Amino acid sequence: MPTFAAVITTALLGLFPLATHAQNTEWNDARTLNVVQRAVDRRSRQFANGLTDYTAAARGYLTFLGQFGEGFPEPPRVVKVDQLAVQLFWKAPMLSKQRLIGQRDTLLLPAEIGYYRDRFGIVQNNFPDLIRMGDGRDVRDVPHPLSERGLATYDFAIRDSLILEYPDRVLRVYVVHVRPRDESQPAVIGAVYLDRDSGAVARMALTFTSHAFLDKRIERLSVVLENALIEGFWLPFHQEVEVVRRSSWLNFPARGIIRTRWEVCCYRLNVGLDSQSFVGTEFVRAPPAQLRQYPWQGGIVDSLPDDVLFASDEDARRVLRQAQQLVGVDALSRQLRGGALSVGRISDFIRVNRVEGVAIGAGGLLRLGGGASIELTGRVGLADETVKGRLAIDTRPSTRLNLTFFAERKHRDVGDLVETSLLRNSIAAGALGRDFTNSYETRGAGVTLGLSDVAGVQLAVTAAYEQHERLEIHTSSLTGTFDPVIPAWSLRQGRISIDLVRPATHAFWGMNVGWRAQLRGGLFSGVDTTIASSPPYYGRVFVTTTMDKRVGSHRLLLTTTAAAVAATPDVPAQEFVFLGGPTSGPGYGYHELTGTLGMTQHVEWQLPVPFPSVGLGRFGRSPPRATLAPFAHAAFVRNPAPFAARRSGFYPSVGVAAQFIFDLLRVQTARGLRDGRWTFSIDVHRHFWGIL
Repeated sequence: MPTFAAVITTALLGLFPLATHAQNTEWNDARTLNVVQRAVDRRSRQFANGLTDYTAAARGYLTFLGQFGEGFPEPPRVVKVDQLAVQLFWKAPMLSKQRLIGQRDTLLLPAEIGYYRDRFGIVQNNFPDLIRMGDGRDVRDVPHPLSERGLATYDFAIRDSLILEYPDRVLRVYVVHVRPRDESQPAVIGAVYLDRDSGAVARMALTFTSHAFLDKRIERLSVVLENALIEGFWLPFHQEVEVVRRSSWLNFPARGIIRTRWEVCCYRLNVGLDSQSFVGTEFVRAPPAQLRQYPWQGGIVDSLPDDVLFASDEDARRVLRQAQQLVGVDALSRQLRGGALSVGRISDFIRVNRVEGVAIGAGGLLRLGGGASIELTGRVGLADETVKGRLAIDTRPSTRLNLTFFAERKHRDVGDLVETSLLRNSIAAGALGRDFTNSYETRGAGVTLGLSDVAGVQLAVTAAYEQHERLEIHTSSLTGTFDPVIPAWSLRQGRISIDLVRPATHAFWGMNVGWRAQLRGGLFSGVDTTIASSPPYYGRVFVTTTMDKRVGSHRLLLTTTAAAVAATPDVPAQEFVFLGGPTSGPGYGYHELTGTLGMTQHVEWQLPVPFPSVGLGRFGRSPPRATLAPFAHAAFVRNPAPFAARRSGFYPSVGVAAQFIFDLLRVQTARGLRDGRWTFSIDVHRHFWGIL
């Protein structure tokens, strides 16, 4: 491939355009339709000018990811990666054969995963006139925008043009936006980049209307096809596809994501391919023994690009944002109707703690269409004999705005940091009298305004009126005695809170950085407040930042938190900063460190060590290694609460953790260095706490 081909494709992405001209054409104006018609004609005869066939080589990754937690605040985690090598064969006018000659995979989490055949190959010729994906089970017979049928199906508008200057040529590219005339029909939305001189496709960035999805589990599907100029012909160079699925009958915060990423090279044009070699199915694979013998270089995880390893989806998000601007979110989101079982996590079905004893719960969701829904969830404690619940009415006024009205009675935990999973907490509370939740009761109503992707940040603003009450212990454990609950104030308050989440993304020095923050405050009154000349109020801020960096097969993890509260005349007990426990203060007791200001710094170095592989039946085998993670931790607290067990100051600790079986299980021991003690913890990895 000529060297300039890669540069051309990069420039088409908008990274290094030498000249850009904004266009303000209307939809379906004469100039735009003339450009599109030339592109349609070019597709129908694009190889009549000398290209009869070609061979090429494609290398790619087929990745399955999982994303968990209410609102999906964290990036998806890689579950399995297949590295693929494919031989490509093409012959005019539309014959294609793709042969898988190399495959190796690594399972990073236990799972049984199967793929459609076309996931193991690339898209040839920018799709045929009727688009099919997922062997025709995801999308089937959707009109191509650059086809005769597409001319009657879509609206077109030129929005931008790029002028790319090189020593031997000047390339001019139109950016043509595409939207369906009828959003209720199966169709694509997005943009096609057309060579102004020839009308050839240089790039396509498309997603689909919800009515195009045959699989009801699909949330979204996006595809990016990039071509390069090879000896005068625009041919496949780089491709990415993303398919996101969720359950249609269970409103549970977990989704599966399939991503493919391909690079194509080593073209040989007009080699005289025999038509008989294209007989049979398009996608074939070499025998297993041959697939295993392919000469890969290095380990599969070591070879992964950072944006694959860290599950970056910038191209897919860019395509989705563009499509939302063109047609709105309703045309892109599958408008499911009817009821579904709704739970935020597995522990919403059953959990154990010192206040409720054994608590049983469930929930339901009624989808009304148009992005609106009604959700009702509830839980009853067998020991406290109290019903807790939440009624929420969710609406979506615009593509990026979500509005939720709610009324609830719940137990709210005082900690900014969750110390353990609720699954582990239920076991420890019921058997050992060790409850790592510290709650108070809230009853109230309010409204939450959510804004998606504001400069990469998820924003939610909540206004509510609440009543708080202290809780009591109503049960006992099998072998231990529970610590007392937080002496929460009984009060009424008007509360405003602002929550911001920035999922982990690439930043400086190869670091992957993410953060979240909350600012909240309000006016309050109640029996525990002191008489003052002005209404009592409080303000509170919490920020946490996580950073990680790969260093070969090792990883450096840094976690920083800071929180502070101020109030007049006094700080309500439930608004203090609470530290101490396996996460916020290893080596010290649960919430021993409580004050108006608290900070933590955690430094951890993870390295692989040999460990026996464990068979998991049809879910495969765990890798023959574990992860050793020595760490240092420091907590700082100032202005301790009246009920705090420790005074102001620094509280350092050191420890080591080991993660086993796909890093799902974490065993940790730590020692507090300032009048601390040895602590020991066994839990699932915190990435899965959001669904447990």
